[in-house]
Amino acid sequence: MRSIGARSKRAATPSRPQPRNEAERRAARWYRLRGYRILGTNVWLVGNELDVVARRGRTIVFCEVKSKVGEAFGDPAEMLTAEKARRVRRAAEAWLARHPECAPCEVRFDLVAVRRGRLECVRAAF
Repeated sequence: MRSIGARSKRAATPSRPQPRNEAERRAARWYRLRGYRILGTNVWLVGNELDVVARRGRTIVFCEVKSKVGEAFGDPAEMLTAEKARRVRRAAEAWLARHPECAPCEVRFDLVAVRRGRLECVRAAF
């Protein structure tokens, strides 16, 4: 019999991190289908979130995912403000500091926008 408050091993160690929303799940899948290994999703560092962190070869990608419901609310890419880009850069720097094995890798920032149900990946200049 398990005591109250005891955790099962299965609950304590998830097999892999799961994105919180459908757009982030689709973005992670998009990268996997292109040969990237997903290193993290919804990673919180220094008070900021990285939606998807992926790696292929010597390239690390920090991906911000934006989606909106309907066109009446504007373009999802417009949601990436200068302040949000600064926060993503700051979180990426903290992530890289925690993963010194990735120091020699090239770093890239992507924006994945969901438009009319389709994913569009843009190389962003964060």
